[in-house]
Amino acid sequence: MIQFQHHPVILASQSPRRQELLARITAEFEVHPADVDESLLPGCTPKQNVQQLAQRKARAVFEQAEANALVIAADTIVVCDDTILGKPEDEAHAAQMLHMLSGRTHQVMTAVCVKTAETELAEVSVTDVTFRTLRDEERKAYVSSGEPMDKAGAYGIQGQGGLFVSGIHGDYYGVMGLPICMLYEMLQQVCSGMNAETQKG
Repeated sequence: MIQFQHHPVILASQSPRRQELLARITAEFEVHPADVDESLLPGCTPKQNVQQLAQRKARAVFEQAEANALVIAADTIVVCDDTILGKPEDEAHAAQMLHMLSGRTHQVMTAVCVKTAETELAEVSVTDVTFRTLRDEERKAYVSSGEPMDKAGAYGIQGQGGLFVSGIHGDYYGVMGLPICMLYEMLQQVCSGMNAETQKG
């Protein structure tokens, strides 16, 4: 695990999945969910949109934090046919998304932003996920379970939604919402910079 001496770590997300995954990298962190406008930016690609939203979250939380804080923010979208699938508005919308994904390959993009007073890093993990063909009764039962309602693309790979996934190419944890390998490398880079600044001081 990485130790952040004299730098409180803040996760700008209330997602239990992201909290669980971040705990694999560092034992001590606070949770301060970001309150930002999550509307999409016109004229931007899906990858640009998800990255800029992660950056907005990190900056908003950092503004309210201690000056020596390290803020980690993330955002996840599902993209199919260049269409961004966010969280479903209702059960009918969730069923529509699952029908769209059935029997096809889509992309899950998770952007991560790490922000300190000196540094702001932002990267995007892109994973190809393939669904097997879903039966109507499967989609209805899954929507009725409630699991899809708070998840981008209307499914959670770590839950019952994993039963729909026939293939994955990329970072499994990116699909869960926090690509821990990518984040670990970003934090190592930020820590090196912080240590250098401390030695100068």
